[in-house]
Amino acid sequence: MGYYILYSTLFLFLAIATAAILTRSSWLPLLTSLPTPRYIPLPSFLSDAESGLSSSTFDLSANINSLDSRSGLDDAAKTEIMGIMRGTWWRRGMGFDEARRVYMERMLEREGIGRDGRPRDPKFVSFS
Repeated sequence: MGYYILYSTLFLFLAIATAAILTRSSWLPLLTSLPTPRYIPLPSFLSDAESGLSSSTFDLSANINSLDSRSGLDDAAKTEIMGIMRGTWWRRGMGFDEARRVYMERMLEREGIGRDGRPRDPKFVSFS
C-alpha cells in the first residue's frame, strides 16, 4: 500500500516537471522580470561621480577611464558627505571639497587626533 503512494507522488512530480519544461517559454519571461533580493549592485566610481562626489581636487575621472574594478568610495562616508553637502534647516549646504574637509575633521576628531595631526591621547609617547 505504501508503494502506491510513493509511486503516485513520483509520477505526479514527473508529470508536473515535464509540463513545466515544455511550457517554459510562456512562464520563464515572467520570472526574469522579478527582482532578486540577493543581487545588490556594487557602487562604482562612475555612480560616485554622477552623485556629485567629485571635483577638480578629488578627480575620479582617472579611475573611471582606467575601468577601475574597485567598488568606489566608502558607503558610510558617502552618505555622511552627502548629508553635509545637503545641509540642514539651520546650516547652509556646501560644495564637495568643503564637505569632504568637514567630514575628515569629524573623523579625525572621533579617532582622537588633533587638528595638528598628533594624537590627543595623554599616554602617547613619540620618539622623533
